[in-house]
Amino acid sequence: MSPNARIVLLALAGLVLLPGAAAVIAGLPAFGSTIAQYGERINAVAPEARHVANMVSAINFDLRGLDTLGEEFMLLAAITGTVVLLRGRRGEGNTERAMRRPGRAVIPRSEAVVLACRIAGPLTALFGLYVVLHATVTPGGGFQGGVILASGTLLIYLGEGYAGWRDAIRSHWLDALEGGGALLFALCGLAPMLTGAAFMQNILPLGTFRDLFSGGLMLVENLGVALAVTGGFTQLFLEFMEETREAREPEEPGEESA
Repeated sequence: MSPNARIVLLALAGLVLLPGAAAVIAGLPAFGSTIAQYGERINAVAPEARHVANMVSAINFDLRGLDTLGEEFMLLAAITGTVVLLRGRRGEGNTERAMRRPGRAVIPRSEAVVLACRIAGPLTALFGLYVVLHATVTPGGGFQGGVILASGTLLIYLGEGYAGWRDAIRSHWLDALEGGGALLFALCGLAPMLTGAAFMQNILPLGTFRDLFSGGLMLVENLGVALAVTGGFTQLFLEFMEETREAREPEEPGEESA
């Protein structure tokens, strides 16, 4: 598709979506108006019905879990599209050598940076796990914790360089995390139907209020989100990092056979 055709298609899509977007914006509550009725209802029902203290998790993983499932696959589609576009343009033949801009000095990594990253990396990963595990107890959850875990992997690059980063980060592992997490979330909706329950209806013990393992099926859904977000965002970091590498030089004719 030519660039002009893409612009025309984008303009047509915008014209189609604009009336709907305008209608939604016009229907929003006025700035500063109170919309506490919905929140008060959630606060009154969710703690007793789901034994969770974090109402945001109750909404995301239970009361409006189907919406979250859609968002999960939107993230999966966005990351898949980004990977396909970047890999399709540059190919798979990159080297470990970084591209150099003529006249730009290459500053060596200092020992202070290496030490700071080696200290902060494990602490960042530990904090990310904490945020994931306490999804039903305190503010946070699989998405927030997954982003923190993915951000922590960048400290490997900053501290150890590209070679150390690629030794620790494997693309096929990230694919498995991202796709497996989205699949796990979808199975949390389908599995209850096998027992005769409704889609995404809780079929696990709810646990004790304010306990780490409270919430029943929400814990499994939260794990799926954490896996998908960690794998997906790290995959994005990896693809953008690959854009900075030199392309592998084509082999001379007859060199492969030799």
